[in-house]
Amino acid sequence: MAKTALVFSGQGAQFSGMGRELYECSPAARAVFDMAETIRPGTKAQCFEGTSEELSVTINTQPCVFITDLAAAAAVVEKGIRPDFVAGFSLGEIAAIAFAGMLSYEDAFRLVCKRAELMDKAAKDCPGAMAAVMKITPQQTEEICSSFSRAYPVNYNSPAQTVVAADVSEIDALCEKVKEMKGKAKKLAVSGAFHSPFMDEASKGMADYLSDKVLKDPEMPVYANYTAQPYQGDYRELVALQINHPVRWQKTVENMIEAGADRFIEVGVGKTLTGLIKKIDPQVNAVNIDNKEGLDTL
Repeated sequence: MAKTALVFSGQGAQFSGMGRELYECSPAARAVFDMAETIRPGTKAQCFEGTSEELSVTINTQPCVFITDLAAAAAVVEKGIRPDFVAGFSLGEIAAIAFAGMLSYEDAFRLVCKRAELMDKAAKDCPGAMAAVMKITPQQTEEICSSFSRAYPVNYNSPAQTVVAADVSEIDALCEKVKEMKGKAKKLAVSGAFHSPFMDEASKGMADYLSDKVLKDPEMPVYANYTAQPYQGDYRELVALQINHPVRWQKTVENMIEAGADRFIEVGVGKTLTGLIKKIDPQVNAVNIDNKEGLDTL
């Protein structure tokens, strides 16, 4: 029997106006945005009217993308669709655990605001850069990173795309080395070297923040970035460790397909995950929902 996976987008695809159509057409989505507004006044204005500069700041990006993710998921459920599995890319994983009932939406939103604060501080205290490496294998990318003192593969996105993090002083040389190996490298416009040892302090801060929090058992399998497997063991540890460890997205998608998923619905901002899923396995059906048109055709 066909199974559906709901996947939550991460930061990077944010844009001014995100979520506005969902807010206007879906009562369920509107309730999610209104909840966020009571905790962090101004969130709706940033999503619907914020400038690209404002939305690129981590302490704004993460709360805004997170709440758009959850609002889109609420709108999908309102249409009568209930997924069998969920996963999220980086920040999207927090939306996934909230959707699966591990945290209330309110507590998850507060967690995201804290996560953004911690990662923003770590990025300023320990500056780094990121680049997307394409047209070569993840193994080749790992070999390139190993030849630098502070360079790490951090997002295993698809068979032909791996994102790396590196010291600011090494990123240009790393990109040149990729080109020498007949690959392609594109520096990313991000404020820090996420999912790498550059984020160690943020990970420790998140572990401290979660020390007195209770995460419930998920209502459906939630696949973790850190393991590419459904959440098990110490849930709080998995949330903290994903901040300074790689996102194993390709393996996550492959494992969900092996478990029976043949329909993926990306909720949130943009269609980055939809594109990656189609590259990982062109046979599965993948669509993205971030506006009224997508919701109506679902």
